Amino acid sequence: MNDSVHSMNFKLQYLIKQANDLQFGLLAGQSDQERRTVAAKAQTLLQSCQPFFSDLEAGARSTRPLVVPVTRRQLENEKAHLRKCMKLCEFSQQLCDRLEQLVLTFCSYDLLCVDDTDPNSVSPFCLGQAQLGHLRLTTFRYWKPMPYLAQINTGLYKRMRWNVERVQAEQQISEEQGGQSTEKQAENEYYFLCYEDIPSTHALTDEGGSSSSSSTHSNKERMWSIGLWVQVDPNPTTDDIYEWILCEVPQATYHKLLLLGSAEPTSCNATDCLQQLLLSQQTTH
Repeated sequence: MNDSVHSMNFKLQYLIKQANDLQFGLLAGQSDQERRTVAAKAQTLLQSCQPFFSDLEAGARSTRPLVVPVTRRQLENEKAHLRKCMKLCEFSQQLCDRLEQLVLTFCSYDLLCVDDTDPNSVSPFCLGQAQLGHLRLTTFRYWKPMPYLAQINTGLYKRMRWNVERVQAEQQISEEQGGQSTEKQAENEYYFLCYEDIPSTHALTDEGGSSSSSSTHSNKERMWSIGLWVQVDPNPTTDDIYEWILCEVPQATYHKLLLLGSAEPTSCNATDCLQQLLLSQQTTH
């Protein structure tokens, strides 16, 4: 276990050093051509980081058969596994934070785009995939908050997205399938980490301690939540293919599932919250 963590840490430090070198190269660049060359290298770095994120997520989050520790050795092994998972999540968060800083720096020079409606955008960025029983969880990060819907102002801004694929393993022993299990896709669900600025009214009291409607003021309170994408257009149950062809941008509502408070959660903490929600749903079904 220690060898695996040390190996991951070595890769992490190497990728962070590359990010540091690229940011230094950008700031030291004397011409637009030099900066564009460095920006191209930054995009290559983002692509090269994705397999590492996949290894981290698979190692940290993918569930394994539950074994109730009955001996001291089993208990120690379970503790070691939990420590490893926490360390891998820590590595993922460190690299995510460093890449976000790098991308936003290049964005400030108009060398990278983070608008998710632009086909050349580097956002959202895939932070890896994990297997949670019959659920396949893929995590994406928006490098900066983007409107929940592209053409409608909902007041919601998305920061992360999770694609959840629900599959059912069916053992079909036959010569054609070579005795292998096949996965039958049941459905895909999309969850988002969003914030919205909610108006809040605070009553001001006079010297006598009474409140007055004329002495109130309004401000905004930012609230974070995790919710489910609920598609309304085109109708997800329709068999009419023309509804899908004629719909330029799908529309959906946001079904809140978890309220997370006013502080923005880290990408790892937000994924932890969703993972707990999904696993609790599995145990109740």
